[in-house]
Amino acid sequence: MGHDGAAQDGDGAAQDGDGAAQDGGGPPAGDEPGYGIGAVARRLGVPVPTLRTWNLRYGIGPSRRSPGGHRRYDEADLRRLEEMNRLIHAGVAPADAAGHALRHRPPPGPVAPAAATAGSVPSPERTPAGESGHPAAGAPGTAGGVPGRTAIGEPGHARGEEARSPATPGRPPSAAALARAALALDVRTVDGRLEAALHDRGVAWTWERLVRPAFAVIVGRQEETGAGVEVEHMFSERLLDALAARAREAPAPAYPRPVLLACAEEEQHSLPVYALAAALGELAVETRVLGPRTPYAALEAAMRRLGPSVVFVWSHRRETGDAVPLAALPRLRPASRVVVGGPGWADVLPPGTARVSTLPEAITAVMGLLR
Repeated sequence: MGHDGAAQDGDGAAQDGDGAAQDGGGPPAGDEPGYGIGAVARRLGVPVPTLRTWNLRYGIGPSRRSPGGHRRYDEADLRRLEEMNRLIHAGVAPADAAGHALRHRPPPGPVAPAAATAGSVPSPERTPAGESGHPAAGAPGTAGGVPGRTAIGEPGHARGEEARSPATPGRPPSAAALARAALALDVRTVDGRLEAALHDRGVAWTWERLVRPAFAVIVGRQEETGAGVEVEHMFSERLLDALAARAREAPAPAYPRPVLLACAEEEQHSLPVYALAAALGELAVETRVLGPRTPYAALEAAMRRLGPSVVFVWSHRRETGDAVPLAALPRLRPASRVVVGGPGWADVLPPGTARVSTLPEAITAVMGLLR
């Protein structure tokens, strides 16, 4: 994965002379104190291109130069990077994670190895499933045949507290204001608030703290009045456009193999798939989205063509959640791991298939399986 990038990078381990290959990533001997970027990449499990992006975009990088003129990370830099990495894998937007790591000095202590900072991967058989009305990946799906609709709990209370970002100065975007704009069919305000939240807070925060509560208000109004389907359709369309725009802003891929995302055959509800793709894009993961109602024959053909590291399949309705076709997906070399999300899936999944219940869980599971 990122190890190849470290070897090719002009500032990488080979050029820094950090001795990581000899000592497992510890500080080098001689007149080069601290850690080179290649050693940090191996120690934290974060690709070199991603470390460079974090330094350029958020100012979280090496704080010193060695007598030889090389940029070096010290122990405090490593602890800040570890904290940022932990927050990102918990679903916090990279900008917020960097700001928190820079403002709050982590306590002294050894830096955790890559396996610990990458977040835990759900059990291959199953992670705790949400209630039947809560879509996996923590995302609004559909209900009643209307794209985007789901029972997502009480308004304003997103599942998965791990998705909350640290407090930041200034007033955060308001889910109530977003819902009011949607109910008024105020497209300009909806677009502006979604764009601002995605830019400032990232996909996971926007999904958990704005989109899901706003959908709860919209769906609640429908249930009270029996009207308002047009509101839901408009909001779903604007959200899809905003996620697509966010995905186009993704940094260059930092992993050699893409992630393939699709809805189960005859499953129309695709918003969660696009949300996950945009969230992974923020982490420099290349994705391919096949969209709604993907025939398993088409999914199989795409797998053979792309050789993805991970295949994510979404099912919202029980009618589309037959797990038998998953067992028939091709076994590639190198292997492609399968992750499923959504309340539609059968209780028993093929061996080795992971089930996730929230967007942060899905991000963590996929990132843990990349190679």
